[in-house]
Order: sequence, then C-alpha cells, then structure tokens
Amino acid sequence: MILAGLAACATPFKADVSRYQTQLPAPQGESYYVVADDPALAGGLEFAQYADLVEAQMARLGYAQAGSADDASLLVRFDYGVDNGRERVRTTGFHDPFYSPWYGYRSPFGYRSRLGYYRPRYYGSRWGYGFYDPWFGGPEVRSYTVYTSGIDMKIDRAATGERLFEGKAQAVSTSNRLQYLVPNLVEAMFTDFPGNSGETLRISIAPEKTTVRRID
Repeated sequence: MILAGLAACATPFKADVSRYQTQLPAPQGESYYVVADDPALAGGLEFAQYADLVEAQMARLGYAQAGSADDASLLVRFDYGVDNGRERVRTTGFHDPFYSPWYGYRSPFGYRSRLGYYRPRYYGSRWGYGFYDPWFGGPEVRSYTVYTSGIDMKIDRAATGERLFEGKAQAVSTSNRLQYLVPNLVEAMFTDFPGNSGETLRISIAPEKTTVRRID
C-alpha cells in the first residue's frame, strides 16, 4: 500500500459580484476606516486579518487609512461568512443523457425563461458543484459537500451616515475555509472597482491547492 501526495487539479470557482453606488468620492482628501458590520466580529483577530485585505485594496485605490473610525471621512463596513454546506451526489464513469461535463446535470423538463421559451435546467456547474477524480474508473456514485460563501461591503460618509457604496460577492465551492475564500472574494470585490452600479459580474477565482492521496 503506497501513499503518494499529489497536487489536485481543481477547476476555478466563480464569484458573483453585485455592486451599487451613488457618487463614490475620488481618493484625494478622503480617509477610511474598516469596521465590522456584524458587532460580534468587532475586535476579533480573524476579522482584523480580513480587514487588512480590504485596507490594502483601499490603499491601492489611493484612499488614506485613518487612525480610528472617528478620524475617517469614510467608514467601510465589512462582513463575511460561509454556510454549513449541502450534499451533492455525482455519478461518473458511464454515459448519462442528462449529464454534461461542462454544466453538470440537467432536467429534461427545462424552465421557462423571461422570453417565454424553454431552456434546459442545469443542476450543478463546472466551478461549484463537482470535480473529476482521475484516479478512479468505472461507474461510481460519490457524495460531496458544496458551500456558499460571501462577503458584504458598504461604504458610508462618516459625518452623515449617507450610503455611498454597497457590494456583495458570493461563490459556491467545495471549500469552507475562510482563510482561502475571503481573500479571493475580496479580490473579486475590488476587480474594476467600483464597477457599474446595479451590474452583477462573474469573476473567476483560483482553485484551492489541496492534496490527494492515492492508495495502490
């Protein structure tokens, strides 16, 4: 019996990023401070680690970091989380007329679109609901867990409380490790920041590097 550590070839999952803004001010003369939108996270070491990521992105845009919330002209409210996951079942190794390696499983019944006609309904996707394991052949049914993670970010005018920006980034993946998910979601949030108000983008996020053990 031989155990060999092998790097897993995973497919990137994708983040859906929705952003809304009024008139976000230019960086010149503005300062910011990142605070926890959830009071339960305030003062925590984990929150501070992820707040550093947001601060680095704000600094990259040219905004100056204030020494405290009282000294800032902009308050950046930040929150993050991942759900408890849900089980998925996938069968591989034989021809299934309702399985597509690109989209996952589809229903023969389809759904009605806004334009009034039917399209196939797909269950799962190549980035979030499954993966291909090359080490096992033949028909196989396997169960695995997928998780939905997300971050919320709001920017308010500190003096008046006026909301200037709201953004959400969510993703589905087979990882529930916030240490991996949050940095990628923050990067997705600040891609082409602040974006077009009301537009939702799908942004690819690098797969997590994992180890597969093969038993011979």
